[in-house]
Amino acid sequence: MRFRELRLLLITTALISLAATAGAKSPGGAVTIPADTALYLRLQTAVSTRTSKEGQAVTATVARDVVVAGGVAIPVGAMLKGKIEKCSQSTRPDIHSELLLNFTELDIPGDGTLKGTGHVSGVSNARETLLEDGTVVGILETDTPATLLSGALAKLGAMSPDVQKEIEKEKIGQVNTAIEFPAGTDLQFTLTQPLSVGQTFASAGPSALPDVLLASLQGLLKGAPQRAVSKDNKPGDPINLIFVGTAPEIEQAFRAAGWSEPKRQTGQSVLDAVVAVINNDGYNAAPVSDLYVYGKREDLAFEKVLNTFNKRHHLRLWQTPDRAADGRPIWLGAATHDTGIDIHPGVVSHATDPDLDDERAQVQADLVGGGSVQALQLISPAHPLSSGFTATGGAWHTDGRLLAVELKTGAASSP
Repeated sequence: MRFRELRLLLITTALISLAATAGAKSPGGAVTIPADTALYLRLQTAVSTRTSKEGQAVTATVARDVVVAGGVAIPVGAMLKGKIEKCSQSTRPDIHSELLLNFTELDIPGDGTLKGTGHVSGVSNARETLLEDGTVVGILETDTPATLLSGALAKLGAMSPDVQKEIEKEKIGQVNTAIEFPAGTDLQFTLTQPLSVGQTFASAGPSALPDVLLASLQGLLKGAPQRAVSKDNKPGDPINLIFVGTAPEIEQAFRAAGWSEPKRQTGQSVLDAVVAVINNDGYNAAPVSDLYVYGKREDLAFEKVLNTFNKRHHLRLWQTPDRAADGRPIWLGAATHDTGIDIHPGVVSHATDPDLDDERAQVQADLVGGGSVQALQLISPAHPLSSGFTATGGAWHTDGRLLAVELKTGAASSP
């Protein structure tokens, strides 16, 4: 073939290739995120109606990838920037404290700064309420059980100086009506206008499980319990987690993820829980009720609390008889989200969010954010569960998959 003919052939081939791709959407190209999309955030700036000021800058990072058809539109770690639009601390018992965070900019690594419009649409595990524009409204002291018990507490204190000292020591009846969100508070931010991003990304999260480990876990699930049970053998929380790691590795991973360990039920822990209920306050070591797998109560338990006893993320873990190829234990787990108090005939317990898959996603986001995950993957048992009721009557639903997590080796449990 002559050089002139070869050049013509190459040019023609290139033109055909360009024509075929000109009208196609290239992977990683620009996409538009629709309005009403919820972004899961982690607050980076501590805010308080007692100490913060209007106009003060605030930041939050994206805690879960925002996924679209072409890939990840907003990756974990992207930062929202804004300011405190409203900050008022109540000075009267009949006036609520109020706080409004206004995020207006989104910094995506590799994609620059984008202008966004939306509002805070949720504060996980908060006792406060939200208005439609995202304003957080604080509690009144008169809304707490402390008001109903104030007379009784005063009488008890008058009867005995020792009792009065104990009431003051435990801060029984001392209600903090300020809105105070520490760094690490989980927020939801909902877009009110579409947001165009310049490119999409591949997920930067941990890799999938190694094939040998995946096969081992799937083999374990064939004969493993699918639900925990109560002490009287009533079906309880569904199993939706499976971990590979030592107990110290698990404890360190959850500490790094911002979770705490509940205390066993003792006189002091029960008293602390009662005080939290009376004051409508948080208690990040509140005991969990025992549930059983393999005939034993949970080996480990963790919870994540903000500022009320009524709401918390929490989970239980049971060590299985099996071990991974490297000798590390394998654990089954059940994670649920307490969203309030459920009172019906014969039962006083926490009400739970029926969406178990959202709680599974919360555990994943927190552990990945804590930096202790080596690999993870959603896996399905042979006969996945779909819906049912807890031991106390709460409904739940799920796609039936378990979050399988292999932790990084060698993490020591800090004191």
